[in-house]
Amino acid sequence: MSKPTYTPDQALPKAKHYCAYQERCHSEVKEKLYGFGLHKKDVDHILSQLIEENYLNEERFAIQFAGGRFRIKQWGKVKIRYELKQRQVSEYCIRKALKAIHEDDYLRTLQKLSDQKLKMLKGEKNVFIRKKKLQAHLLQRGYEGELVSAVIGKI
Repeated sequence: MSKPTYTPDQALPKAKHYCAYQERCHSEVKEKLYGFGLHKKDVDHILSQLIEENYLNEERFAIQFAGGRFRIKQWGKVKIRYELKQRQVSEYCIRKALKAIHEDDYLRTLQKLSDQKLKMLKGEKNVFIRKKKLQAHLLQRGYEGELVSAVIGKI
């Protein structure tokens, strides 16, 4: 069964609802509009209308995305930056979103993740292997190398 196609007039309210339900980045909305069977000219027109009416705001999306990924999934700034780049968010908005994460909370979360992982690694007798596993875990979560090194240095 093929997807239904919409006229630009039919697609606009659907796009508004899509954006109002949850913050979206431009690329997600663009993809959705192309999925409606619209042509580039119509997609660009609808996107500009959504931006004008404040349904679509890349900066707002980036700040919410970064905050959510940090608070809920406890991701580091490296991983958040990468994910925002994948979503074609501008460098300005990425920087602004990462600044919105409070440094104290960030360092506290890094320490908490470190403590949790160390508890899981209690059975590992070799201290070097334990540090290596902790380092790999924290880097995989997206924390900066120098912060990870500082945490591991305290062990």
